[in-house]
Amino acid sequence: MSALPLPLILRFARRELANRFAGSLSGALWTLFQPLLQLAVYAFVFVHVFKARIPGADAPGYVPFLVTALWPWTAFSEAILRSTTAIQDNAALIGKVALPREVLVVAVAGTSFVVHAMGFCAILLVMRLAGQPVNLWLLAPALALYLPLFALALGIAFACAAIQVFVRDLVQLLGQILPLLMFGAPIFYDRASLPAGVQGLLDLNPFTYYADAFRALLLGHGSLDWAHLGIMLVVAVAALAFGRWLFHRLDPHFEDFL
Repeated sequence: MSALPLPLILRFARRELANRFAGSLSGALWTLFQPLLQLAVYAFVFVHVFKARIPGADAPGYVPFLVTALWPWTAFSEAILRSTTAIQDNAALIGKVALPREVLVVAVAGTSFVVHAMGFCAILLVMRLAGQPVNLWLLAPALALYLPLFALALGIAFACAAIQVFVRDLVQLLGQILPLLMFGAPIFYDRASLPAGVQGLLDLNPFTYYADAFRALLLGHGSLDWAHLGIMLVVAVAALAFGRWLFHRLDPHFEDFL
């Protein structure tokens, strides 16, 4: 499989960004406003209404605990959902222009990750300025975790975008599966709050490793498990390889079903 042309990916990514913010009064500034607004809502609902707390004397506050896992999950899930219809949405273009169809998927998934990574950095900075114990010195290693997470999302996106051409209700099915995966990972809760027999089941969800790693780096909550990092990399590479293989396998038949 040949490498994809970066200039073409960037061109479609710019188009995706323009379409995403078209008609918005704040434009790209919404990338910063949205996470801050969501942070205020979560802080009010979970802390002041539900009185959510993380067990342990040295546990972080609930809002930073939630943010450090929820924002990477948002990038991951949105990249998959938006990329699933990338081929279907560009049916007219595919019929007129010869181009690597993978570019369309990469551009959409990459844009979602860039937008939410910017929001993630903004919200971490605000929390640090507000006195929350966020370790910004380890922000660079934390952002590096986005690379295998992106590879995992892209592999799934390749497979889903290809299948969506033939099974048009796949995107609706994903809209039901992704929330189940979200609640099956320790995003809104600490794994220590679950019975010991259930905690091991969380490791079947690949996002569990990312939630734990982000919190270990940015909050010092838990420890960075190198074995888990190895599993993350292996799963991400395997998903990307399989997804791209399936995409290439189905690619010749796209135009017959678009």
